[in-house]
Amino acid sequence: MEETVTNAEKYFGQFCLLLAAYTRKTARLRDKADKLVKQLIDFANTENLEMRTTLRNFAEDLAKVQDYRQAEVERLEFKVVNPLKLYGTQIKQTQAEIKKFKHVRNHEIKQLEKLEKLRQKSPSDRQMIAETCVQRASVDAGRTTHQLEETVNAFQKQKLKDLQKILSDFVTIEMVFHAKAVEVYSSAFQTLERYDLERDLESAQSTMRSQRKEAESEDSSAEDPVEDLRGQGQGLHH
Repeated sequence: MEETVTNAEKYFGQFCLLLAAYTRKTARLRDKADKLVKQLIDFANTENLEMRTTLRNFAEDLAKVQDYRQAEVERLEFKVVNPLKLYGTQIKQTQAEIKKFKHVRNHEIKQLEKLEKLRQKSPSDRQMIAETCVQRASVDAGRTTHQLEETVNAFQKQKLKDLQKILSDFVTIEMVFHAKAVEVYSSAFQTLERYDLERDLESAQSTMRSQRKEAESEDSSAEDPVEDLRGQGQGLHH
């Protein structure tokens, strides 16, 4: 009977450590992705209009995935890691109950053995009293054993129910995150697919040509200061 509780203490403790590490790893992945989003936006600001718009939209989708990942981390902590942490207390309480019942049962068994010896040694006039005491002690020991079994059985039933709930919550949290992530990643993929490299380069070249023409136009419309002086000098000779 005790093995049931001992195994729960061992394996639930390991589950707790591993799933806590899993959650921390997920949180670190979220932090790295946030840095990637920032770098993409910084790089986008150095690029042409088409690429700048594409990268900003792509980064926005990645940031949205990290919002979902943050929710994933919070739910894992609340619905998976914390219940496993609290289970350690439940196990300790059950172990204490088992220890108490075992102590009582052992005491009753010893008393039963003493009474049995006393009954065998008692003269006939005291034998009936001794037999009654033995029977009562036997019933008490049996009741304590039954209570012990009930305690372990109740723990086993609750343990299996709790494990089912914790693992179901874990899978549900992961499914919700990945379903939403796939949706957003699909949008990010389409954003990259819509990017037109040729149009982007043509747009950039067109912008450069327009800027060059404007610069040339400004240069040609500016008055030559040397010619101005010459013109003013000729006017003075006349």
